[in-house]
Amino acid sequence: MDNMEQWKAEIMEGLEVAKIKMLVGFEVAKIKLQEVSVQAQQKIKETPDTQLYTAAAVLVLTILLSLIFRLLKRKKYNTIVLAGLTGSGKTVLFYQLRDGSSHQGTVTSMDPNESTFVLHSETAKQKVKPVHLVDVPGHARLRPKLDEYLTQAAGLVFVVDALEFLPNCRAAAEYLYDILTKASIVKRKIPVLIVCNKTEKVTAHSSEFIRKQLEKEIEKLRASRTGVSDADMTSEYTLGVPGQPFAFTQCQNKVTLAEASALTGDVSQVEVFIREHVKP
Repeated sequence: MDNMEQWKAEIMEGLEVAKIKMLVGFEVAKIKLQEVSVQAQQKIKETPDTQLYTAAAVLVLTILLSLIFRLLKRKKYNTIVLAGLTGSGKTVLFYQLRDGSSHQGTVTSMDPNESTFVLHSETAKQKVKPVHLVDVPGHARLRPKLDEYLTQAAGLVFVVDALEFLPNCRAAAEYLYDILTKASIVKRKIPVLIVCNKTEKVTAHSSEFIRKQLEKEIEKLRASRTGVSDADMTSEYTLGVPGQPFAFTQCQNKVTLAEASALTGDVSQVEVFIREHVKP
């Protein structure tokens, strides 16, 4: 029993000694830290201002370079959105880009038609980045679905029926106006390609004619909507330059025109646009 008591006493003594050493170690570390802090403050006081400014500039530059690197490394989207009035040929263009076929007999869908694929003209190539193509229904009631895809869009293709353009000019201009004034388009500067489709027909209008007519109609819309009270405005941004006739070149995002014939497979200008913004 005496041995047990003696053993316990030795353990307690050992713990007490360890505790004292630990406390001493903390005190020594604290003193050392205080000495280093004092030395650092003294060093800063002795350092010329020019060196301090240089060090600060290097630090700021390092942070900026890190931010720039992160921006360059941010996710690159591969979504291309097809929009336009019903009957403009969006769905035929969709299948032509995907399969190299017009898929005649397609009907108007109530839901977006989307797929991720390598462009049909590039199927023979290796290591080509697939494109996520979305065909948004053209009916007015279904257009809000467009907003679901714009946040991840690398570009937007607005399809116009070049054959029946004049009867639909006003409606096409209104839809295009709404697109070009969306915050998601303006803030991210999403490029827009206006595709004048069905150019295989002799009576189809040229892209230059369509451009001028759309600009005139959008100018009228801009003038009429400017007079509407802010409470009734549906557009998020204004278009054009005050005091000047509207032109697509005034848009904050890039707007270009192209001609195509989805029915015959002449879609090369659309493919160039896609690959300009979704790198292979």
